[in-house]
Amino acid sequence: MKALARYAALNGYIEVSQLAGIDPAPLMRCVGLDPPSLGLPDRWIPAVAIARLLEQSAATSGREDFGLKLAERRRLANLGPLSLVVREEPDLRGALGTLVRHENMYNEALRMRLSVTNGLATVRVGFDFGEPAESRQATELAVGTLHRLLRDFLGTQWQPLAVCFTHRAPADPSAHRRFFGPALRFEHEFNGIVCYEADLDTPNRTSDPQLRTYARQFLDSLGFPAETTTLDRVRELIELLLPTGRCSVEQVARSLGVDRRTVHRRLTDENETFSSVLNSVRAGLAEQMVGGRRHSLTEIATLLSFSSSSNFSRWFRGRFGCSPSRWRAEKSAHSSGEPPPHNDEG
Repeated sequence: MKALARYAALNGYIEVSQLAGIDPAPLMRCVGLDPPSLGLPDRWIPAVAIARLLEQSAATSGREDFGLKLAERRRLANLGPLSLVVREEPDLRGALGTLVRHENMYNEALRMRLSVTNGLATVRVGFDFGEPAESRQATELAVGTLHRLLRDFLGTQWQPLAVCFTHRAPADPSAHRRFFGPALRFEHEFNGIVCYEADLDTPNRTSDPQLRTYARQFLDSLGFPAETTTLDRVRELIELLLPTGRCSVEQVARSLGVDRRTVHRRLTDENETFSSVLNSVRAGLAEQMVGGRRHSLTEIATLLSFSSSSNFSRWFRGRFGCSPSRWRAEKSAHSSGEPPPHNDEG
């Protein structure tokens, strides 16, 4: 089943397209979307279609900042009913927690995670469309929207410690630097924003405790789950533990405060196993790392907790149908516009 997203994800798309000098209607129809339905923001559509539309729009217009132009037009109301709760949270920590717990209310493909370590808060952003798809523009839209939300809470003078993207920098990064400020990082290990933990406790001066109660009751009445699932928590822990070389079901169970049988039982309830989740997380990380240039293939094998580079290569070939070296060469050739190499060594 494909992950869905609300048409509200394309708020401002027509205007941005016209300003970029492209006709939005043919592009929308090309990916299976209905232009008149943009007037129905709460209608659900395949999230992958939105990602492909943004990529095609950026390519057709020649605007590598197309996703950022959409982010500039984002308002809290684009979250639909969830915005009623977010705007009444007492502080930024509560607002981000609500967004993370209820991300499926506005985009089922979106994966957000908030973590705090050594006084730093990191909000990671990713997508799981259920099928392969380029997501550069969708990622920049999501991170840009998150950046706007943080500035709404913290003030227009606030600056993040880092704004990170796994993809390469655009040919001209000036628009990105104007939007995000100087702390911009490309070819990083994750997509997201880093700030001080203290920022999370900044009070929301517009919050009304009485309205907050009513807003949360309204949200509960919609029937959406308020907590992350065991699968979500296991995925997060696997990603954190892999580089340490201590990623095992026993370690995950200890981190969750349960025994390994409980982890297995809860994952079975969600039609998963520890091995299937481990492979899925490894595949996502491998695709990012091998496609980039930050780490050597030997380093990637270690970061993904493989006992040797040869074991990593065999696993990668079985998962992706080619060796990691060929995958990296093809990604590099695609980015530069050169024809990919024909050899498949490594």
